[in-house]
Amino acid sequence: MSFEITPTTYGEQRPPVTKPAPEFLISMGEERVRKMVADHYELIKQSSIYNIFPQDEAEFELAKKHAADFMIQICGGPKYFNMSRGAPQMVGRHQPFHITVDTRIVWLTLYAQVIKELPIEEQIQTSFWNYLEVFSKWMVNRPND
Repeated sequence: MSFEITPTTYGEQRPPVTKPAPEFLISMGEERVRKMVADHYELIKQSSIYNIFPQDEAEFELAKKHAADFMIQICGGPKYFNMSRGAPQMVGRHQPFHITVDTRIVWLTLYAQVIKELPIEEQIQTSFWNYLEVFSKWMVNRPND
């Protein structure tokens, strides 16, 4: 299966985002979603975008937990993110970080590696990918260097 990364540019109008199908969380369960996010973060540690993530190990682990809480919530699960952090407001939360079109491509490429390994139906993988692919466009907040 191939996951397409559609082009985006800094400053473009944000496209509408469709949440993943509820079957994603049903098929995965919370613990496998947490493992998926953890696997993604481990790939990030070895990537060119690690510098925009917390360098302190405890802070990195906390960021990983927050990301998993968000993914569980966005997939229709309990509102863990809201309970611990308040409303997501992800564009504002990511504003301090230098997220370029190139950063987005790396982040998505790493997620594609993880999603391809998930033991769920291709249609459900695609639903989650489609969410991430559009959501990631919203996070781009700087032009490429």
